[in-house]
Amino acid sequence: MPGALAEGPVPKMGDPASLFLELLFSAAGAGYFIYGKKQKATVPFVCGLVLMVYPYFVSSNLLLVIIGIVLMTLPYFVRL
Repeated sequence: MPGALAEGPVPKMGDPASLFLELLFSAAGAGYFIYGKKQKATVPFVCGLVLMVYPYFVSSNLLLVIIGIVLMTLPYFVRL
């Protein structure tokens, strides 16, 4: 009888660049989220939430960088 570790498909790890970018944008998102929550600022709060979640749904490194840069600069230009 095979052990529990041998059952099911083996999950694949992403390439190191993708993992680094996901960590980078998620950490920036956590910062925006905390800042927006403390300052009661809607735009940084929402951008922080999106920055923490969107890397789970984007597989292309180029799109990951483009979306991340747009979301990180959005609170600078949009003030509500």
